[in-house]
Amino acid sequence: MNKTFKLLFGVSLVAGSILAGCSGNQTAAPPSAPAEQKAGEAKQTANAGKPQVFRANLTSEPSTADPGLAKDATSGAVVRATFDGLTRLDKDAKPMNSVASDVKISDDKRVYTFTIRDSKWSNGDPVTAHDFEYAWKRVLNPKLGAEYAYQLYYIKNAEKVHTGKAQATELGVKALDDKTLEVTLENPTPFFLELTAFYTYYPVDKKVAEANPNWANEAATHVSNGPFKMTGWEHKSKIVLEKNENYWDKDAVKLDRIEFAMIEDDNTALSMFDNNELDWAGQPLGGLPTDAIPSLKEAGKLVVHPKATMYWYKINTTKGPLKNAKIRKALAYAVDRQSIVDNITQVGQVPTMGMLPQSMIIKPEGYFRDNDVETAKKLLAEGMQELGVTTLPTITMSYNPTDRHKKIAEAMQDQWKRNLGIDVKLAIKEFKVHLQDLHELNYEIGRLGWNADFNDPINYLEMFRDAKTGNNDTGWEDERYKELLKQSALESDPEKRKQLFAEAEQIFMDAMPVIPLFTDVDVWVQSDKVKGVQVDGLGFIDLKWAEMVE
Repeated sequence: MNKTFKLLFGVSLVAGSILAGCSGNQTAAPPSAPAEQKAGEAKQTANAGKPQVFRANLTSEPSTADPGLAKDATSGAVVRATFDGLTRLDKDAKPMNSVASDVKISDDKRVYTFTIRDSKWSNGDPVTAHDFEYAWKRVLNPKLGAEYAYQLYYIKNAEKVHTGKAQATELGVKALDDKTLEVTLENPTPFFLELTAFYTYYPVDKKVAEANPNWANEAATHVSNGPFKMTGWEHKSKIVLEKNENYWDKDAVKLDRIEFAMIEDDNTALSMFDNNELDWAGQPLGGLPTDAIPSLKEAGKLVVHPKATMYWYKINTTKGPLKNAKIRKALAYAVDRQSIVDNITQVGQVPTMGMLPQSMIIKPEGYFRDNDVETAKKLLAEGMQELGVTTLPTITMSYNPTDRHKKIAEAMQDQWKRNLGIDVKLAIKEFKVHLQDLHELNYEIGRLGWNADFNDPINYLEMFRDAKTGNNDTGWEDERYKELLKQSALESDPEKRKQLFAEAEQIFMDAMPVIPLFTDVDVWVQSDKVKGVQVDGLGFIDLKWAEMVE
């Protein structure tokens, strides 16, 4: 890594393990000299009555502020700030008790008993075990349309409930009383306490949700239990969060207010940062203009943080020439990833020729060679022959508007034209519309990044278990692939489990329903006043411990 990078905190990358993230509780070292200490104390006294306000750019309108429906990093940032789960991830992406003050695990590792601490919703209602039971059953109700419902399938009968093969009363979750939640799993799940820190597992105020199905769509009706509460939402313009006085751990919260802008143009956002109108610009909250990366790097202003995230393009495998696997593979093989990371992204992204990021990779050498144009041409010719066509129609590739996404899409468009003679039309879509079109298979090739929800290959593999899985968005499924994932859930031997994953990934890469590009990193600039923002190795940002220090 370039020594001119300004690292917010130390980051270590260990193959096969979780990436160490930035500390959420870290504060400046105490001054060594008494005079410095007195000066610091005087400055704190002078600013004691000044509200702490953190300003950042989300780039786009969040698709939702409902934890049961959240599915993207933008919505996740808002939901993670306004809600709290049974557990919460620490700076190293390890779970710690949060709304649950205690958890007991049975000897067979299948029954978890959570004790719910005294806490309240932002409207003053008590948070109870019943709110968690209600929220999880709500997610599994197909009428809600929660694309992340499959994340609850580790719970006994969850998949059956979601698919209508069992009643909600048969779900392995039960509030024994207001303070006790009992959860029974299908199989031992070592990462279950990481899952309970994920927003799909967050509670929902049962009274509020039942009284108003649209409670999460406006600030006036939004009720949450996290460090902050929503007090303003000017759609497609601004979201305002304020410290939640009812939060159980409110003394740990230093910020008085968070102001999220929604500026789509990365150059404008960076200009606002330079003009002291924003305190943070870039990922994981937004983007930076790629042309500015070299100068920011040279000036030592850029923060670079590795994360377990894949940047890829999904393919609609259900129609047109892209139904043919050889044509999909030809497109994947003909991409020059190294050129993209060297000339566009420029901050240490790793070209990846598989479906898994570096922290959980099974086959480091990949399943094909980067920029293998000759093989791509051969596959394209074979695929076209199978389809009985001599030319391909123009293919449309869609992405949401950021400077980086635009330049990457343009590079791929140029490479496919130059290497394969394929014409590609680019379509820019508002992020919320883009996500909806992906989900409804209203696209041909569509950009999407995938942040790991927990550091295990199953988190990526299970997304494509079947065509109806909420985040699949490709229409692809394979019976052998499904069977291997089922076997992996029952396998306790790590090496045998890894072998099952390897076979499943091979099937996936032979079908190529996505075009993998690289394992990503987060890059941002921040004001010197910003301290304690937690960005972990999964790419999650948590503002609970953030503060503004003059």
